Amino acid sequence: METQHELTSTKPTGARTRAWRPHRVLATRSARTFAHGQAILARVAEQGIEIVELTGDRLNLGFSDDPRRAYAEAKSTLALVVAPPSKRRLQPIAPSADWRIDLAEGCPAHCSYCYLAGSLKGPPITRVYANLEEILGAVPEYLGQGRITSRSTARRAEGTTFEASCYTDPLALEPLTGSLSAAITWFGRWNADAQLRFTSKFADVEPLLGLQHNGRTRMRASINPRAYARFEGGTAPVRDRLAALRKMALAGYPVGLTVAPIIAAEGWEQAYGELLAEAGEALAEVPALDLTVELITHRYNSGSKAVLDSWYPSSALDMTDANRVTKRTKFGAEKQVYDATTMRALRRFFEKRIAQTLPSARVLYWT
Repeated sequence: METQHELTSTKPTGARTRAWRPHRVLATRSARTFAHGQAILARVAEQGIEIVELTGDRLNLGFSDDPRRAYAEAKSTLALVVAPPSKRRLQPIAPSADWRIDLAEGCPAHCSYCYLAGSLKGPPITRVYANLEEILGAVPEYLGQGRITSRSTARRAEGTTFEASCYTDPLALEPLTGSLSAAITWFGRWNADAQLRFTSKFADVEPLLGLQHNGRTRMRASINPRAYARFEGGTAPVRDRLAALRKMALAGYPVGLTVAPIIAAEGWEQAYGELLAEAGEALAEVPALDLTVELITHRYNSGSKAVLDSWYPSSALDMTDANRVTKRTKFGAEKQVYDATTMRALRRFFEKRIAQTLPSARVLYWT
């Protein structure tokens, strides 16, 4: 039974964020033949959302020629499609996990630093996959084959890890799809040294609390200070995300914090200090707490900056050259990251504050 302190910590405050409700759902012909696709359409119909049954498998979006209007139309459209074989061949996703597993592609949030900008081609429509059984059916062949946790001394206890949040926020889509619950249940039944992982800026975890997860799914709350809430449109308040994380931990899930993106704006030390203190309070007195932290600094490339500038022309997010340097990846791509002085200051701060406010947490990586 929870103490009064615990009940207070889980009580959400501030404005509630309604579940995402697209204006329409486009369902391809092939997607409608899968049982999971039919279940998604049943959920959508129950909510009174328009369903457009396409005669084929090609998405004829018909968006406006005006970029701003096309963005709004895309963000309010959900497409039910079939993941092709190329999507079912899992790819490494360092430094988070051994493998990326996609339940969907696209996100309904309106974050002005969106990592998907420039990564996904075309309008930012959200696609969910109807052939979930095929996607999960491909997972066992990757057991023990990764290089991030499977062969890591520090993270070996996590087993082979599968990241479900690379190209989407699966919790945001859960009321419409049920895909996350199905994946958690599948991993819970799988008697293997493996773990499903997802991170979210949303907070409706009630459908997940009673699942037979057997400790094989780790939820992480993606958090940033309240001062930066204006950069995360359409998401749940951070306090609600932390309350949801506490509920998941009390339900026996391993949990984590994804502090991302870390923004070195004026006053960042106070802002992130308050954020970590709030996280510590929210997770206080959770029995046998299994907590990790992932630290990801803000970065962008010229392509993503151009897309974000077109999506959010009035954003106050600093994407100038101040305190930035160009970093080249091993594949030759370029991205703008904070300079060495700023990175050292940020890292020292987080390592010290996490040790003070979240002493049981394991920091998985800094990037």
